[in-house]
Amino acid sequence: MSGGTVTLFVCGDVMLGRGVDQILARPGDPVLREGYITDARAYVNMAESVSGPIPAPVDAAWPWGEALRLLEAVGPDVRIVNLETSVTRSDAFEPGKAVHYRMHPANLPALTVARPDVCVLANNHVQDFGRAGLKETLDVLHGAGLRTAGAGRGSQEAYAPVALPLPHGGRVLVFALGAADSGIPAGWAATRDRPGVAYVPELSPAPAAAAVRRIRQVKQASDLVVVSVHWGSNWGYPVPREQRRFAHALVDGGADVVHGHSSHHPRAVEVYRGRLILHGCGDFIDDYEGIPGYEQYRDDLRIAYFVTLTADTGELAGLRMEPLLARRMRLEPAPAEARGWLHTTLDRIGYGVHVTLGPDGALALGKPAALG
Repeated sequence: MSGGTVTLFVCGDVMLGRGVDQILARPGDPVLREGYITDARAYVNMAESVSGPIPAPVDAAWPWGEALRLLEAVGPDVRIVNLETSVTRSDAFEPGKAVHYRMHPANLPALTVARPDVCVLANNHVQDFGRAGLKETLDVLHGAGLRTAGAGRGSQEAYAPVALPLPHGGRVLVFALGAADSGIPAGWAATRDRPGVAYVPELSPAPAAAAVRRIRQVKQASDLVVVSVHWGSNWGYPVPREQRRFAHALVDGGADVVHGHSSHHPRAVEVYRGRLILHGCGDFIDDYEGIPGYEQYRDDLRIAYFVTLTADTGELAGLRMEPLLARRMRLEPAPAEARGWLHTTLDRIGYGVHVTLGPDGALALGKPAALG
């Protein structure tokens, strides 16, 4: 925190399981129950077939690559990631799911190396290995001193925000929600005495009002509020009308940033009443390299979002978006062509914002009027 501002780092899905887990120092059981792939090491082979050899076992910093240098250079006050994998030894594959993600607990350094302040767990993979797998995930993360939002041993824990005190006063409150339209089964909803996620059955006024009530119960005058939401489909640029309305209701109710994720590629940026809405941050770390079918969305491109807020009002003061390229399951600097492609795309699909490409290759929001 400096000069009356607070800078947050947010990103899309961080999936350190399955193929990524297999290249780390302590890979878990590679067995999968997918339609065509039954061994997680096949995802490593696919990545190597398009990008070259991966020097497995890799060290804990490998999947983050260039992102770690960016984090050190920017020095954000708060780091928020959506951890889209269970962290468990369990073999209890959740029935009815086509894809299951798990990371061996011994590979947790591949998460802690990025020093996240909050791990969002309200997503459609945190309970891929049942409630026991979710409990183990929570135990492993909390045992390492990591804070979690969006899932818990009961609804009180799942819906509670993480409160992060700032050095010069005030707090950042991080709430997390997972919507049904992202593929979260209804049976995963946390209840008073059942582990699960902070579940939103539909993006309608009633669940939005419930989220706003929780914000208002906790928020104090000097607090900044981030609501992290796993929502929407994997592919495509159109944002459903109900999603925008839900996001607007959160802002009207006290949210300063809406951090949306689930899509496999970046979606629209919006500024509403001076507050930032990221409708989809895209993937950040995963094992999807070499999987064909959606090349037009350039899902090999990733973005590190650095959001700067005015400390006393919560209004958006700046947004810096650093493009990265996933290659050999590692984040590298994106080449100039890729940065230009992202610039053109985000500028075209944004809601009332102008995206610029700076001489340093970073993307930002344009003229100050766009931030008002």
